[in-house]
Amino acid sequence: METLTDIQNQPDSRNLDIDRVGVKELKYPIRIRDKEHAEQSTVATFSMAVDLPREYKGTHMSRFVEVLNSHGPVLDVHSITQLPAEMLERLDAQQAHIELRFPYFMEKPAPVTAKVGMMDYEVIFDIDGSRNEKDFIATVKVPVTTLCPCSKAISARGAHNQRGIVTYSVRFSSEPIWIEDLIRLVESCASSELYSLLKRPDEKHVTEEAYDNPVFVEDLVRNVAAASEEQPGIAWYRVEAENFESIHNHNAYAVIEKNS
Repeated sequence: METLTDIQNQPDSRNLDIDRVGVKELKYPIRIRDKEHAEQSTVATFSMAVDLPREYKGTHMSRFVEVLNSHGPVLDVHSITQLPAEMLERLDAQQAHIELRFPYFMEKPAPVTAKVGMMDYEVIFDIDGSRNEKDFIATVKVPVTTLCPCSKAISARGAHNQRGIVTYSVRFSSEPIWIEDLIRLVESCASSELYSLLKRPDEKHVTEEAYDNPVFVEDLVRNVAAASEEQPGIAWYRVEAENFESIHNHNAYAVIEKNS
């Protein structure tokens, strides 16, 4: 076989380390463990990177894809967390980072009629690895309904409400918590959950439930933080809520980050 020049391994004269170099927006089919149905198929968007010492001109981009392909189409939390160590070995690096984003689907019955619809949630896994340490953060992005306590208190009729998004990130102290359980923790802290399918009795229920449970964006992040404190498996959390205000020309926003 013809010997081809390896430009990436040639020296570079600028004497500068690169913090991260790799591939982004790499879509790959995966199967994720599912609490209700053992597993579900989805498509993840990967970003994979390593550090590059100053003595190397470039990294070998194809090796990122080779590491991913070596695991086949079935990936769960345990196998995904092994990828950084394999990247370090294959690419002769000291630091590795992986981010994968994927839609996660849950069957969700309407609150009164129990008609089932599919709800989608965005899930993000961030894994950083060195030769001696590994860090894993799981994030769920959960849409919710919030109703304004101030609007309810001052209005003779009704109160304004809006859809919001809670971005909830956690580090686990031991075994990972199910994605479904993280989502349900967030949904239980809002004025009301969201559903994909609602009939009139369901819509009445959701409207009244939100009215009976008004929360500011501040209440929402505090509720999620308080629920996180009661979870023994959570070592660290960050909860960010953003309300897409229905009567203002801006969004409302709050964040709490804490070691549990």
